[in-house]
Amino acid sequence: MAQRTQRRARRTQDFGSLYKGREGQWSWIAHRVTGVAIILFLFAHVVDTALVGWGPDAYNKVVRVYQNPIVGLLELGLVAAVIYHALNGLRIMVIDFWPKASDWNRQLIYGTTGVFLAGMLPITIIMLKHILKEHF
Repeated sequence: MAQRTQRRARRTQDFGSLYKGREGQWSWIAHRVTGVAIILFLFAHVVDTALVGWGPDAYNKVVRVYQNPIVGLLELGLVAAVIYHALNGLRIMVIDFWPKASDWNRQLIYGTTGVFLAGMLPITIIMLKHILKEHF
């Protein structure tokens, strides 16, 4: 009887716990968020390109909205999302094709993050210089 009570207590204790993952959880979340951001951009891009069918005035009005510093920052975010999503996708592919690589998952995540940050540094500088030059 005592064993049954211990099992039940363990089950109810584990049931309500929040998963406190580490790098794997955060990389999973970031991969999903960047994927959704890219899809949203593609949808907006298709819509604004379709406005050409309504004439050059409609298209030009929408394109003028893009000449805004906030949109420039959103473009920087889009570049970051595409680069992170691509690099993390490569990490996932490595693990899929070489299952032993999953033993090195944490190191692969840190490597992916390091390559992402190293690549984003010059891109961020270049894009911010352009945004500041154009708008301020």
